[in-house]
Amino acid sequence: MSEPILQVKNLCTSFIQEGGRELRAVDDLSYDVHEKECVAIIGESGSGKSVSAMSVLRLIPYPPGIIKSGEILYKGEDLLKASESRMEDIRGSKISMIFQEPSTSLNPVMTIGNQIMENIMLHTDLSKDDARKRAEELLTMVDIPNADVRLKDYPFQFSGGMQQRAMIAMAMCCNPDILICDEPTTALDVTVQAQVLEQLNNLREKYNTALIIITHNLGIVARYADTVKIMYGGRIIESGTADDVFENPQHPYTIGLIRAVPRLDLPRSRGLQTIPGEPPDMASVPANSCAFAARCKYACDECKTKRPEGEMISDTHYCACPRRELASEERKEVVVH
Repeated sequence: MSEPILQVKNLCTSFIQEGGRELRAVDDLSYDVHEKECVAIIGESGSGKSVSAMSVLRLIPYPPGIIKSGEILYKGEDLLKASESRMEDIRGSKISMIFQEPSTSLNPVMTIGNQIMENIMLHTDLSKDDARKRAEELLTMVDIPNADVRLKDYPFQFSGGMQQRAMIAMAMCCNPDILICDEPTTALDVTVQAQVLEQLNNLREKYNTALIIITHNLGIVARYADTVKIMYGGRIIESGTADDVFENPQHPYTIGLIRAVPRLDLPRSRGLQTIPGEPPDMASVPANSCAFAARCKYACDECKTKRPEGEMISDTHYCACPRRELASEERKEVVVH
């Protein structure tokens, strides 16, 4: 396999709360992304997914947030050591991001066309007329009809699905190497979700763009992801190919996530399955413990006093849980053959 286009190494991002309490939103996070690869980062709300993505682009607000340590290597260049002017060149040009809720990300007093053109003219030498033509091409590319007319519309004149497509067009205007999609299908109906995801996948194939999809929708992952990262308490606790994670889940948390997906092949008497408890307050969880211990029925005293060391189950499959073998019966239940 080729060298990774993005390497996140031992990243730690914290938020300092009142009284000086430190909330470890991202806690020793590491992963790689290769060209044209689709990487899915999965976890409940509060697991650190969005903060990790914002850290890659150095968009963490300071104060109260601070990237404490680690490396973020884009083609070998450490973005944490780059100047702000260099980061401005990279954002939107080399690494783009589609944020949650497009209705709050688009400027309500600027037309869709001007918002796309602004990014094009910032990162290229195109004239205003050429930038307008490029914006029209982009809207057409994401299947917005009458693109020449819709360029003049404001965000409120677009539906939720069309706003998300406009955000995709804006993010792809400079053919970035990496596109980070933070919950790209939030608040969209099922049909529109499928259309948006197909467009993202087509763009990946056409431009060799690597996708990082942040989600808790396992259906998205099963269909589109090459590599899956399960995130909890600011760390990757299991990773592997989509087949690794869905056909042979190892971590009790991963098994719990899969069990929570409603299934039509099981009797209604089974009911909906949940993971007991809530995501932890990372300002209170000891650094030398497993963040999932309080919710895990297999946890022992060691889990509460020692951070689990990960191990490679195969060449592609990683898990950080010393008690994973105890979950073998649950594993058999969730795997669909």
